[in-house]
Amino acid sequence: EVQLQASGGGLVQAGGSLRLSCTVSGFTWKNGAIGWFRQAPGKEREGVSCLRRTDGNTYYSDSVKGRATITSDSAKNTVYLQMNSVKPEDTAVYFCAADTRYGQCLTAPLYRSWGQGTLVTVSS
Repeated sequence: EVQLQASGGGLVQAGGSLRLSCTVSGFTWKNGAIGWFRQAPGKEREGVSCLRRTDGNTYYSDSVKGRATITSDSAKNTVYLQMNSVKPEDTAVYFCAADTRYGQCLTAPLYRSWGQGTLVTVSS
């Protein structure tokens, strides 16, 4: 059973930085993808960033491109999302997800395993 635990959310001032962590268990790191998504109140879930293990490629949404970096530490079974120059519009619950399938890794339907969210609030 794949289990994901997201952490690192909290209150941060606009212009600041944060790092979210997603610890994964029961997942084959050699294949598939791990992604970060977010959902703001009243809005649809949005793909933020993902790492496709199959080819090592990383992807970012236009809303965070240039401000976010996704990395992984296989020894710790953890994927990180570093976000800099955060904005109030980054306020959302952030989720991580994982799947062994190959596909568009910024799209939620690819993922069958999800962690609980961690709330990020950016104050202006």
